[in-house]
Amino acid sequence: MPELPEVEVFVRRLQAIVGSTIIRAEVLDERLDLDGSLLDQAAITSVKRRGKNIVIGLGHRGDLVVHLRMSGRLRLHRSEVEVKYTRLILHLDSGDSVYFVNPRRLGTAAYYPSGFKANLGIEPLSRGFTASRLSQVAALSRSPIKPFLLDQQKIAGIGNIYASEALWRSRISPERAASNLKQDEVARLHKNIVSVLNEAIDGQGTSIGTRVSDYHPSVGEQGKFQNHLSVYGRETEPCERCGNAIARLKQSGRSTYYCKECQT
Repeated sequence: MPELPEVEVFVRRLQAIVGSTIIRAEVLDERLDLDGSLLDQAAITSVKRRGKNIVIGLGHRGDLVVHLRMSGRLRLHRSEVEVKYTRLILHLDSGDSVYFVNPRRLGTAAYYPSGFKANLGIEPLSRGFTASRLSQVAALSRSPIKPFLLDQQKIAGIGNIYASEALWRSRISPERAASNLKQDEVARLHKNIVSVLNEAIDGQGTSIGTRVSDYHPSVGEQGKFQNHLSVYGRETEPCERCGNAIARLKQSGRSTYYCKECQT
């Protein structure tokens, strides 16, 4: 957390700052290793998402890239509780400020004067992400399908929650080898990756808890997609499809939730 949908929610809400100029970047955490003076008087030309990264375009001045990691958020308004967790403030000529709230201090903010060139895979919500493309990439992998979906150099942005949900919708076991999926299974998986990500964005993301370190799309607001999760976090609960108990296993150090009966 946050994964692609949560990052996309922040990006869409930050479109209001496009056209503003950064008067001053106030760096409040030395761990960021960011020279704020390099951003002085930089015009904001775009705010986009690449994988799980928020890319603030600065025209010929390059890009400021924020990775939220486990607990970060980037927004225009912060709560009183979030003040002490604010690690970076962009003061804009509009009078607004952008706050990088980063409770666990795992998030990063980096300046790329020549532009951000990410070593990331295909965007799952792009036109280029087709069932055929997914099949081609999966065929070259020796990994089980769940860790494959989390590999950011294969597909950019999918995380633990939405990989589990897409596999459940597709009736595919997370332990299946990515290269062994049949064409109809790949087609189902492709469709369900796209649908679950779009539905999560429409639901303003997934809020697992209410602590300051948990995801909140804005101050005092919860995401809504947690109300539509079929397997994630539901260990021992009955599967919505067959009634069998949802199981959990560890893959590459991450918890995977699935139905042993439905997903084969």
